Amino acid sequence: MQQRCEWCGDNPLYVKYHDQEWGVPVFNERKLFEMLTLEGAQAGLSWITVLKKRAQYKKAFDHFDPNKIVHYNKHKVESLLKDPGIIRNRLKIESTIGNARAWLELQQQKIKPVDYLWQFVEGEPIQNQWASLKQVPATTRQSEDMSKALKKRGFKFVGPTICYAFMQAVGMVNDHTTNCHRHSQLKP
Repeated sequence: MQQRCEWCGDNPLYVKYHDQEWGVPVFNERKLFEMLTLEGAQAGLSWITVLKKRAQYKKAFDHFDPNKIVHYNKHKVESLLKDPGIIRNRLKIESTIGNARAWLELQQQKIKPVDYLWQFVEGEPIQNQWASLKQVPATTRQSEDMSKALKKRGFKFVGPTICYAFMQAVGMVNDHTTNCHRHSQLKP
């Protein structure tokens, strides 16, 4: 049996996410916006809750297309608040709309969101060497810098802890523990 990070457990949804997605470097704009949205939605909840609702999130939020989300109005927000397939929190839903606006403002300023986000790790995944989950930090200097920069640009639900979880998810850091089979697979 393959060794995995201890947070993964044996839930098939978690195992698939761990083995195929978590920590894999993402350079696709839509995917980065999706993960930023989902990490913000997770605030105060478990990641498995978000994973279980992910498919409905994609439908409800137009496959995370910021060009569509930016046009959501109060009627769309009310509709989303009634959707049991997503996390029905008004602040989180409204932050997704605001974040779409901030995302598009980056583009309007000729800033590529991919480059903007990856600058916090100098464009390359940080290769950590954690022996156990206890060693993995909740925040880092990079996640704090990302959080401050995103907040300054109008993003919400992007605190340092959320930013670090985002960085882990999209492969800006390799936080698979050294005993996990994915750790060495994700090294350059």
